[in-house]
Amino acid sequence: MNSRFPSSWGMRLAIGLYQAIWRILLPVFLAFLWQRGKREPLYRQFWAERWGQVQTSLKNPIWVHSASMGEFRGVAPLVRALLAAGYPVMVTTLTPAGRSSAQKLLESAIAQGQAQVAYLPFEWRGCVERFIRHVQPRCAMMTEIDTWPVLLTTIRGVGLPLCMANAQYPKKSIERDLKRWWGFRAKLFPAYQLVMCKSETHAERFRQVGCTQVEVVGETRFDLPVSAPQIEAASHWVSQWQLGLEQRPVIAFASAIEGEDEQFIQAMRMVQHRLADALRPKPLFVYVPRSPQRFDAVHKLLLQSGLKTLRRSQVFDASWQLQPPAIDIQAADVLLGDSLGEMYFYLALSQAVVVGASFVPLGAHNVIEPLALKKPVMVGPSIWGIEYPGVEAMAAGVLQQHMNISGLSQALVHLLTAPGAYALAVAGADRFYAQHAGATAKHMAVLVPWLESR
Repeated sequence: MNSRFPSSWGMRLAIGLYQAIWRILLPVFLAFLWQRGKREPLYRQFWAERWGQVQTSLKNPIWVHSASMGEFRGVAPLVRALLAAGYPVMVTTLTPAGRSSAQKLLESAIAQGQAQVAYLPFEWRGCVERFIRHVQPRCAMMTEIDTWPVLLTTIRGVGLPLCMANAQYPKKSIERDLKRWWGFRAKLFPAYQLVMCKSETHAERFRQVGCTQVEVVGETRFDLPVSAPQIEAASHWVSQWQLGLEQRPVIAFASAIEGEDEQFIQAMRMVQHRLADALRPKPLFVYVPRSPQRFDAVHKLLLQSGLKTLRRSQVFDASWQLQPPAIDIQAADVLLGDSLGEMYFYLALSQAVVVGASFVPLGAHNVIEPLALKKPVMVGPSIWGIEYPGVEAMAAGVLQQHMNISGLSQALVHLLTAPGAYALAVAGADRFYAQHAGATAKHMAVLVPWLESR
């Protein structure tokens, strides 16, 4: 059903006002992008794409928009399935990291003329229309959650089918959206003609705000292939360095963000002392900041705290072979993961994983990758961003939530020292991951008939 969107004059007026404000503020946004380009040069490149000027040889591709690197990595199994089914794909992102990640993951398809990557056009009707006119997409598919008013209304206004994959609507978001600005953001969701949700909880929220075709299909992150070379490299160094539960336990702090570093350093110190009191081997911590811009600052902070820290970039070459000079891993407290795209290497070194953005009020980062490697996972008090699969994983006992650093450190020590605790946690993670796999096939079973009916 292709009913007009937005249907009310009030929403049309509000979106018109929003677009007028956006035009006024466009110079400020351009200045912001140019300033960001001092640190990340890709912000200053491909400007024509931001204005919707994208040249392509793809014929009626499916337009897939993922705002960030994490979102695109999550939907990558579905993109690969679409390519395998013969659908060309145009991927857009907002950030250089997202663009670079998509370019790398789709390298083969791009070389074969099946896929292309570009920046999302500016939130300006003329830019979006220009992009659509140049690309001629078959449909537009947003990922996770996206409510750019001009983008959505322009897509619907030109008659382009619109859907959402890996859709999620966190409780915190819907409560805010229904109360703020007369429910303006909540009233944007009916623009989507098909919503493919991660869980029934999320599906009910989309129905609550007026979406009509809502399907529960799971999350395609569960179908992401693990990196065999990274796992193999980690296994080699686990053996060479005699790491492991009974030899030298390894704890990863993954995707740590600003505001968590001091807390996690405190947790490391507590774990060190408690394992020493229990007469257990000294732990090695693998610390992976979320943002590459923070690598140097985090390294300095770790050294200032008294933790003996080695950087991955100094220890290994690109193939995970040791670089001179020789290092003493036994003397090190921390291995700093200052590289991109190697999360499986860091996780595979570890027996337990603490996921960042959860000890600050940002909802936590992805917990699926460590679960895929059968690693027990722990998070802090803020998990609204991973409501799925967080709620289900906690119910299954494979994800632990801790309200403070003291509780986290006690739980880590218990996991590594209590008889049978670690083996039980690993078995639970294995079962849970197997139960939630297959979301890509479920997405395709809904998406392909919907596409072919258009």
